[in-house]
Amino acid sequence: MKTISYIVQKEFRQIFRNKGMLPIIFVLPLLQLIILSNAATFDIENIKFSYVDHDKSSTSRALIEDFEASRYFVVLQSFPAHSLAYESMEKGEIDVILEIPSNFEEQLVREQQTDLGLYINAIDGSKAGVESVYINQIIKNFNRDIVISAMGFNPRQNQQINVLTVPSFWYNNTLNYKIFMVPGILVLLVTMLTLFLSGMNIVREKEIGTLEQINVTPIKKYQFIIGKLFPFWALGLLIMTIGLIISKVIFAVPMIGSIPLIYLFTTIYLLVILGMGLFISNYTDTQQQAMFIAWFFVVIFILMSGLFTPIESMPDWAQKITLLNPIRYFVEIIRMVMLKGSGLNDIMPQLTIISGYALVMNALAVWSYKKTT
Repeated sequence: MKTISYIVQKEFRQIFRNKGMLPIIFVLPLLQLIILSNAATFDIENIKFSYVDHDKSSTSRALIEDFEASRYFVVLQSFPAHSLAYESMEKGEIDVILEIPSNFEEQLVREQQTDLGLYINAIDGSKAGVESVYINQIIKNFNRDIVISAMGFNPRQNQQINVLTVPSFWYNNTLNYKIFMVPGILVLLVTMLTLFLSGMNIVREKEIGTLEQINVTPIKKYQFIIGKLFPFWALGLLIMTIGLIISKVIFAVPMIGSIPLIYLFTTIYLLVILGMGLFISNYTDTQQQAMFIAWFFVVIFILMSGLFTPIESMPDWAQKITLLNPIRYFVEIIRMVMLKGSGLNDIMPQLTIISGYALVMNALAVWSYKKTT
């Protein structure tokens, strides 16, 4: 442990001795969160739709068939109870829940109007707004089509039947797009800083000649890697803390879930990114090479993380590739925990995957470091 502590002390001294690195560490997070708060939106397709049909009548079935016929919606399943549908939405499995009351058809016949329950995942405010427009358009067409069939058993044929929907936007009821974007940008800044700094770390040792001096010492490879990882791991947690404070104070992003749970995932996620950075550093000779390679991967990871473009709207092949993207899992869980209040059981699949990723990347980092004497 003494050996590792000495390496850690050396790394911290190098970091704070470099005056050009300090603005990158402490100013860049502020700029990214404050300036990069908006992003382009795209057409929304493949909306994950489910329903709770308490009526189970021909009329309610006709309404569901209208959604099945729409190219914007993917009707996944029906739920026997509202609580089960809510649980599925909380896990991120569905985007929209339509709840049809038990007296749906009867109210249409007797009172010529009825209400539907509509619940939309509104973490992404712009996406939820588009979904609401699509749903209301389908309901409008349903109103028009059902009038003809209703006249067959309604004596007041001149009175039009109307089905009213009152949307309830969950998790982001004001449809504020910043609430959706700020957690994702926080993931972006933590990833970029820790990857770039760790990627250039060993390369810098090569350039200034200190790596050769370290190689002739009895320091073991794992001690060297841990000593290199720890300072940037601590800085990553510091950046996350600053970002969470900015998110709450400046953007008023709700933090419904457990903050310790966010730190738990961040702790493991940083090991993935730092291991990746050190792996890149082991195979490059200059800081410029390390920066270009790290930037190449970061651009791909960001564009395919669901940060700006919903993963559901990507082609099938792209959706499968995103399963290898660690940023995707961090973006998912930080929104789930901060905005939905998801617990440990809800994020366990992502936590398990990222833990395996951390083991693989750090094993590769240790293996790829060639210690010569």
